[in-house]
Amino acid sequence: MSDVFAALADVTRRAILDELAERDGQTLFELCARLASRHGIASSRQAISQHLDILAEAGFVRAERSGRYKFHHVDFGPLRAIAERWPIPGGP
Repeated sequence: MSDVFAALADVTRRAILDELAERDGQTLFELCARLASRHGIASSRQAISQHLDILAEAGFVRAERSGRYKFHHVDFGPLRAIAERWPIPGGP
């Protein structure tokens, strides 16, 4: 579970999750372009790739290869597991 919190602790990783939530199945190139234009995050592809690896280890992102492209998909299952484990009293 600590991997989940560590993955969410970084602003760039949260921005990556936001971008994938809005438009799932992006390549690394697409993610880098959207992060730069929409969030002002001008990290290298290598740095974004490392962030994606951390998100994948925590279960938030899975990659699917198709030909020479690798598409990244978001999975909010780790957050649902936390919400189910510790529900907010009086919440929805």
